[in-house]
Amino acid sequence: MKISTDKNLIEEFLTRGVENVYPNKNFLEDKLKKGKKISLFLGIDPTGPTLHLGHAIALQKLKAWQEMGNKVVLLIGSFTGMVGDPTDKLAARKPLTRKQVLQNCEQYKKQAETFIKFSGDNPAEIVFNHEWLDKLSFRDILEISSHLTVQQLLARDMFEKRMKEGKPISLQEFLYPLMQGYDSVAMNIDGEIGGNDQTFNMLVGRNLMKVMKKKEKFVLTMKLLVDPAGEKMGKTSGNMITLEDSAEEMYGKAMSYPDTAILSGLELLTDISMDVIKNIEQGIKGGENPMQYKKIMAFEIVKTIKGKAEAQTGQKHFENTVQKKETPSEVRSKKLEVKSINIVELLVECDLVASKGEARRLIEQGGIKVDGEVVKSIDKKVEITKKSVLVQRGKRQFVKVVKK
Repeated sequence: MKISTDKNLIEEFLTRGVENVYPNKNFLEDKLKKGKKISLFLGIDPTGPTLHLGHAIALQKLKAWQEMGNKVVLLIGSFTGMVGDPTDKLAARKPLTRKQVLQNCEQYKKQAETFIKFSGDNPAEIVFNHEWLDKLSFRDILEISSHLTVQQLLARDMFEKRMKEGKPISLQEFLYPLMQGYDSVAMNIDGEIGGNDQTFNMLVGRNLMKVMKKKEKFVLTMKLLVDPAGEKMGKTSGNMITLEDSAEEMYGKAMSYPDTAILSGLELLTDISMDVIKNIEQGIKGGENPMQYKKIMAFEIVKTIKGKAEAQTGQKHFENTVQKKETPSEVRSKKLEVKSINIVELLVECDLVASKGEARRLIEQGGIKVDGEVVKSIDKKVEITKKSVLVQRGKRQFVKVVKK
């Protein structure tokens, strides 16, 4: 496959959604203009069973990289995933087994194929880091760790916070950046891409490449979708979009994002031109209703992941159930043998909540309805009849409950 040296494509790649380029933008720009195939990898720890929108941001960028004719490597953290990246974590993760991490990543390749191709003229490669990290001896680890100082690691903000709060930092968490950094050495890679929250880990790899391979690895950090407080979208608000969500769920969750996410959502997760996005920005600043632009953002995000037809389905469902306040035509049914049941237990039985604690919280916030009426008490008893009872969580989730 011919390597593209088109200056407009290169400029778009180096600027759209990009937070920073290390060592600098000119370094990578010069490499791209030479027309030689360059390798770039994205590392994903399989700590959960599905990829999400945060991964999609980097995968969207890898798609452009692959289309320019360059090499894409998707690294599955089959070793590092057992430890878990401590970035942004104010408490230690629960360690996972190799079996658990491999089960978690079973669908990753299929999901990633939404963006990158693993066949054809320029196929992406998928690798697992247990293949080299499992083989390191204690002597190897001592040698690698000699290139990193304790002061560097302690400077990480989440470690500082834990120490101030008297919370433990496990040694394996402490060494996590070293493990991730060694991935670059083992693959002898040209560059790495990740969210800007991964800057520290990726720069450890850049440093190791310098001293162990005498090679200048570049690092591309991407902007993140964040709320007005700077928190990653979905992290605390419960509206994280996964690549396994239905089109209706994706669209609805995207519509629940704050208005401040519209422009970044369009930039990071769609193919809409930056000129159009700038016009939208001017429209919002000029006092236009952001709702019309948020609907464009939601539609384009679903279209990127699911295709145009699914995006249309998601939009129609949102307009009917939220804007027009209609009950969806297809509602999941649940049969129960009891004549009456406490609302908290009912929500758990209907899989509308993950726990009784979550059910109580939603009720207290006014987020639960029964037959269109807001539930005001966690002690409410719901009568179950042959006629059915419609239980609703929020604006999009409905379950029809009937007596068995």
